[in-house]
Amino acid sequence: MLPPDPSLPGPVIPCQAEAYAPGFTIAAVERDTGLSKDTLRVWERRYLFPVPGRDVHGERLYSREQLEQLRLIKRLLDTGHRPGQVVGLPHAELQALGRQAGGSKQRPQGPRGKTAVMTAGDVLAPQIQTCFELVKRHDALGLRHTLSAAVQALGLASFVSTLVAPLNTLIGDAWMDGRLEIFEEHFYTESVTAVLRHGISSLGVGAAASPRVLLTTFPQESHGLGLLMAETFLALQGCNCLSLGVQTPVPDIARAVLAHGARIVVLSFSASLNPKDVTQGLRDLRGLLPPAVEIWTGGACPVLQRCSLPGVRVLASFAAIEPELLRWRQAQP
Repeated sequence: MLPPDPSLPGPVIPCQAEAYAPGFTIAAVERDTGLSKDTLRVWERRYLFPVPGRDVHGERLYSREQLEQLRLIKRLLDTGHRPGQVVGLPHAELQALGRQAGGSKQRPQGPRGKTAVMTAGDVLAPQIQTCFELVKRHDALGLRHTLSAAVQALGLASFVSTLVAPLNTLIGDAWMDGRLEIFEEHFYTESVTAVLRHGISSLGVGAAASPRVLLTTFPQESHGLGLLMAETFLALQGCNCLSLGVQTPVPDIARAVLAHGARIVVLSFSASLNPKDVTQGLRDLRGLLPPAVEIWTGGACPVLQRCSLPGVRVLASFAAIEPELLRWRQAQP
């Protein structure tokens, strides 16, 4: 039997509100998974997946099953898999790969090489599990209270490195193997974001603080929690931080640097990004910025470690922020 031709319209999927399983538009899939519309169309042609149905107007509609598979594929891409390895695999195989990826992850290193992620025997493991259960129970007030109490007990730096970092791993692994829904992961991210934003604002860093640091991501990067964690460590070191959030076009980053007088640009890159997009974007940005403005990068994108770019500094962990700031400050006249 020949595979379906993705250039031909798929079956019409009912999209009325009363339909039992309405399709999802390509815009909805893009928002939900973080996969761009162009990527979905390319995969449709190249891998014959996903092959969406069509509504009565001929617009693409994706089924619930396709959406779930695309979520798993995106998570696997974030852990370093290539599209050709995973696009179109059955749901069960994607989940199995996800469990393998979760079990083989290297734990982030803290200062002096100590493991930052807590293990089951560590003192914070019960607190991590409590937060996870609160996410599962959809207890917004309970989660916010628990996280806020942990900030008070641990301090912001330890809160990020010994609670949020391992909790991020636990949440990601649970999403990968089907124990969490995407809305639950978003709920967790927003809860942590609110607590970190409150903690940063409570530091009272003044407008005259130095250096002025601008934080953002390139247009292809939709993940922002790691960027906020970096901002926390920068604020603790007395930096005057300005976050543009995620997905800022490169020319706009350069304009923002000049408008706000930033001396350092901090960028975050996840493992799923196209290496060519990362390196070309960094070259373009470097060319648009004055030589005195430094570019600091971090994240799980492998190309950051493989490719050395002039005028771009790669920070291997949050622990590298403090010595880099010391170097920068000592170099100032």
